[in-house]
Amino acid sequence: QVQLVESGGGLVQPGGSLRLSCAASGIIFNFADMGWYRQAPGNQRELIALIRAVGTTNYADSVQGRFTISRDNAKNTVNLQMNSLNSEDTAVYYCNAITNQRNSYWGQGTPVTVSS
Repeated sequence: QVQLVESGGGLVQPGGSLRLSCAASGIIFNFADMGWYRQAPGNQRELIALIRAVGTTNYADSVQGRFTISRDNAKNTVNLQMNSLNSEDTAVYYCNAITNQRNSYWGQGTPVTVSS
């Protein structure tokens, strides 16, 4: 059974930082491309950061330079360090895994609220 469990969301003031983590099980993590998506109220879910199995990364323009995605293959985790947060970053953040067999799995999401 595949499980992706996000943690680290919460309330943060503008300009602050949060670190999200996603713990994966039931997949061969080393061979999976891992992504972070977010969905704000009324908006579509969007990909904001991707780290491939080979380690290369991509970011959405909206988070480039502020967010950093990383992975720890020994712990089967993917992290998202979020700095300089603003109100537009308020959303539910989801972890996604694309396995080497091109199956897609989602976590349950963790909410992030940026507000003073």
